[in-house]
Amino acid sequence: MSGFFILSIILAYFVVLLIISRITSKGAENDAFFTGNRNSKWYLVSFGMIGASLSGVTFISIPGLVGGSGFSYMQIVIGYMLGYAIIAFVLLPLYYKLNLTSIYSYLGGRYGPKTHKVGAGFFLVSRILGASVRLFLVADILDYFVLSTYGIPFEVSVLVTLLLIYVYTYRGGIKTIVWTDTLQTLFMLIALIVSVVLITQSIGGIEEATVGLKSLGMTDWFVTDNPKDNNYILKGILGGLFITLGMTGLDQDMMQKNLTCRNEKEAKKNMMWFSIILFGVNFVFLMLGGLLFLYAQENPDILASIQGMDLDKQTDRLFPLIALEGGLGSLIGITFLLGLIAAAYSSADSALTSLTTSTSVDIFKLDTWTDKSKAEKVRKFIHVGMTGLLFFVILLANALKEQDVINTLFVLAGYTYGPLLGLFFFGIISKRKVKDNLTWIVCLIVPVLIFIFKTYEGVWFDGYKSGHEILGVNGILCYLGLWAFSEKKSLEDV
Repeated sequence: MSGFFILSIILAYFVVLLIISRITSKGAENDAFFTGNRNSKWYLVSFGMIGASLSGVTFISIPGLVGGSGFSYMQIVIGYMLGYAIIAFVLLPLYYKLNLTSIYSYLGGRYGPKTHKVGAGFFLVSRILGASVRLFLVADILDYFVLSTYGIPFEVSVLVTLLLIYVYTYRGGIKTIVWTDTLQTLFMLIALIVSVVLITQSIGGIEEATVGLKSLGMTDWFVTDNPKDNNYILKGILGGLFITLGMTGLDQDMMQKNLTCRNEKEAKKNMMWFSIILFGVNFVFLMLGGLLFLYAQENPDILASIQGMDLDKQTDRLFPLIALEGGLGSLIGITFLLGLIAAAYSSADSALTSLTTSTSVDIFKLDTWTDKSKAEKVRKFIHVGMTGLLFFVILLANALKEQDVINTLFVLAGYTYGPLLGLFFFGIISKRKVKDNLTWIVCLIVPVLIFIFKTYEGVWFDGYKSGHEILGVNGILCYLGLWAFSEKKSLEDV
């Protein structure tokens, strides 16, 4: 596929998004930007959340993970299902009961204004890092396969991408994103299915593909041999549970979409259907990964044709390499590009909107301003600032890039979402009162302790390696720290 053809596809895709943005953002003010006027269809929200949840990281990195860990990622996906159930029946009722625009407003009511800002601050750091890593991965792929051949600097391509996302989100916000994410999820799933079908056919059919996957040991879900292994079954399930609670249930980005539903009942329905569909989609992504490795084994000349390509160290480039240069035809290349862009931008646009919302509501309290015109101007200024901040962090990620992006993302989440787990669930479970000016101390000390533990765990515990369950440990330690600083009298006595 020529670079010009690829750029034409990307441009056409953005034109469609701009048309949707223009239609959905008519008459949109801050309330539409923040909450979508709480009038979204639950099935549109549910479907669109798939693309936002998976992102370009999943689209590329999960197939690449199969080579090293087989299908053991499904352990984490099982944990996801448990986490979504808790979100649906514990967190969503709380959010709807309090009629929240930003979920971190709960912390202000439960603890006080300082804790409100601490929670929002941890989200802002978490989402800026997460969105930047996701967009960096896609930008790196496009730079490697397309833009570098035209001499377009990486910085320029990232800047143009962010500006385009800004243009179609700056007016309608979450109201627009509910619709654009639906379209982008559709493109992503079409790309996934077409890729699986074409690669299966190239291998020789379903029977041959099944035999090949079994021979590579890629169909085993559960790791039960060594409890010290970082992807041991219990660690995987617990890790998936805590990742879901932190990165979805306590994340303004994901919850902002849920809160656009008409009522709590529809939001619950959205969450449960979303979790079921996401389970199947993750499995198909892993199946795709297995097929890609089989295809690479049978066609070693494809990898050899790329100077410096090392399958063991650059698994994130396996899917784009085979899709764009693997000799399978232009159809898989086109669908791959559409799927990659859709997955990446459905995550990035909602991240930009949620960052703007949280900053506007949690930091500047724009939802309480009586001058609505001035509040809208400030919100637009914040939107520009967040776009610039994402640009800076993506460039930083490029300077410090690592090869396994999805694990890097989850490691970062283990430090930043843990305090949010502790704050929210201490507030929900316990009736004890914590002084507002002490919570930030706990939220800063615990991640430092987790970092020290991660650094020396192998030495202290005879080769032990923690997995994604460390996020839950972070949350539990924060819970205990809050309890230690709390007073015996209950909130009702205050």
